Amino acid sequence: MDMAVLASGYGSNLQAIVNAVQNGGISGRVAVVISDRKGAYALQRARDSGIEALFIDPREHERRDAYDKAILEILHNRRIHLVILAGFMRLLTASFVQEFKSRIMNIHPSLLPAFPGLDGVKQALAYGVKVSGCTVHFVDEGLDTGPIILQEAVPVCDKDTEESLHARIHKVEHRLYPRAIQLFIEGKLHLEGRRCLADEN
Repeated sequence: MDMAVLASGYGSNLQAIVNAVQNGGISGRVAVVISDRKGAYALQRARDSGIEALFIDPREHERRDAYDKAILEILHNRRIHLVILAGFMRLLTASFVQEFKSRIMNIHPSLLPAFPGLDGVKQALAYGVKVSGCTVHFVDEGLDTGPIILQEAVPVCDKDTEESLHARIHKVEHRLYPRAIQLFIEGKLHLEGRRCLADEN
C-alpha cells in the first residue's frame, strides 16, 4: 500500500513511520512526503531515506481549496491510498477530506476529545490534569474531531514542563502511530458510526 505523509516541521513521527516500514512493522511504502514549509526537516528526512520530498508553497495558491487541489493531484498521480498527517499545520478542506474519506490519519498529543487544536500539551498542563497522552484518529472536517483509532495514556508528573511531558508523549506516539497504520493496512479497522473498532487479534 502506497502512503503519503504530510508534515510541516521536524518530522519525528515521519521518521518513526519510515523506521517501521524498514523493519517490517508497517507493510506499506511511504511514496511521497509533502510539506507546506520549504525548510521543514521532515523533507530532509524523506530525502535521506530515498523518498520523494515535495515542497508545495501555499503562497502560490490564492485559496485553501486551490492549495489542497494541488496536493490532491500529486496524491492521485501517485495512486496514494492512505494519507498520514505528521505535524501538518494546515486544516484540510472538506473537499480534500471527502476525497480520502476514512483514509486520512492524524496523531494528536492529548487524549481527545480533551485539548484539541494547537498546544495540546500546554493546554493539559495549564488545566492541571494528572494524565495526558496521545490519540491516533481519522480526520474529518472538524478540528481533531474524527473517529478515534487508538489512544494511550501518559502520566503527568508534578514537575513536568511542556518540554518534558511532550518528550514522553512523543515516545508513545512513535510506537502508537505505526501500529495504527499497520492495522489499517491489514483491514482491521472498522467504523461503526463514530466508533472505530480495532481487531488486534
